[in-house]
Amino acid sequence: MMLTRLKAKSERKVAKQICKVVLDHFEKEYSRELGDAWHTVRDILTSPSCWQYAVLLNRFNYPFELEKDLHLKGYHSLFQGSLPYYPKSMKCYLSRTPHRMPSERHRIGNLKKYYLLNAASLLPVLALELRDGEKVLDLCAGPGGKSIALLQCAYPGYLHCNEHDGLRLRWLRQTLESFIPQPLVNVIKVSELDGREMGDAQPETFDKVLVDAPCSNDRSWLFSSDSQNAACRISQRRNLPLLQIELLR
Repeated sequence: MMLTRLKAKSERKVAKQICKVVLDHFEKEYSRELGDAWHTVRDILTSPSCWQYAVLLNRFNYPFELEKDLHLKGYHSLFQGSLPYYPKSMKCYLSRTPHRMPSERHRIGNLKKYYLLNAASLLPVLALELRDGEKVLDLCAGPGGKSIALLQCAYPGYLHCNEHDGLRLRWLRQTLESFIPQPLVNVIKVSELDGREMGDAQPETFDKVLVDAPCSNDRSWLFSSDSQNAACRISQRRNLPLLQIELLR
């Protein structure tokens, strides 16, 4: 019943409109880079209903009713049995048919029951193989999805969430507030430092580091309502490889 109500709410949203400036740029760039494969990629990029959104359940406010609904609707557990590291505390589901649930609203004092993210986003989190008590740095943490996922895997001794972008930092703080209980907040630090300087500022501090470096975010810009801003973003994409390398260094 809960899933039915959420689905009805989601279907009332206005359909996304493709930004022609961005699509034209992708046509030129990716048809050259990907060849015939671009046609398949293009079909997926331009069809939001085909995108695979995972439903990551929050173990700190576990939604038992929603989990039952997901099973009844044919959702299946993600990755279980196919990866060497997959903690039992992480519960993530994916629909076998194109479908996206709406996000929960942020309400102060109430922990959200689930987080929506692209299924592939969990792969670097799982590759980190976080263990209880370890000190971990999420170098480019905003808007917070991977930090939330890390905390579904284990209880770190210390989690440093860093985000240099001001807007994404605000999202990060709100995400942590929405999903993490107060006692656990004491082991989390949030900062707004330039990630390229973290290694010199805190050498050999962490057991593990997650670097979800800034990317082109093609899918989002393809549906931008601001053509001028989208065109500017396309130009900025050329600088991303250098930034990504500097962050890794």
